[in-house]
Amino acid sequence: MFVKRADGRLRLVVDYCCLNAITIKDRYALPRQDELIEKLRHAKIFTKLDLHNGYNNICIKEGNKWKAAFRTKYGHFEPTVMQFGLSNAPAVFHHLMNNIFCDLLDITVIVYLDNILIFSNSREEHVQHVTEVLSCLQKHNLFCNPSKCVSFVTGVTYIGLVVTPEGISMEQEKVKAIQEWP
Repeated sequence: MFVKRADGRLRLVVDYCCLNAITIKDRYALPRQDELIEKLRHAKIFTKLDLHNGYNNICIKEGNKWKAAFRTKYGHFEPTVMQFGLSNAPAVFHHLMNNIFCDLLDITVIVYLDNILIFSNSREEHVQHVTEVLSCLQKHNLFCNPSKCVSFVTGVTYIGLVVTPEGISMEQEKVKAIQEWP
């Protein structure tokens, strides 16, 4: 089945409940929001990058493709790249991101799945930090989704929080939704 993304494009969605039930879970921990945000305490300038087709950048190992196969009225398909809905997809993807940015993590960049935030104390530093991160992405053939990226700003929304040099707050849109909830 396909579902519409926020930008109008379609995303393939497969029900992997049966496969997930018998999958040995990868316990690679995703970072905690509070630990990520702590790193930004003194930052003054930010660039936020969003990876294009995050999970689809990871190839399924030869010999395992049949496990993620699905059938439609048009035939039998074996995906060649990691799909949404696979229980280990977040852990595998985050492990990859941590490996790619291992030398920069928590120093100039924080990563939550496909959301990359580069932070610096000055514009001069930031040029260098952005260049390093983009070099890492290029080296691993990863591309950003330009419509979701913002560069060289003094305030940014990241994983549901608004981050500025003055402090951190929740997105007002989310606060309002909670306040108006029945």
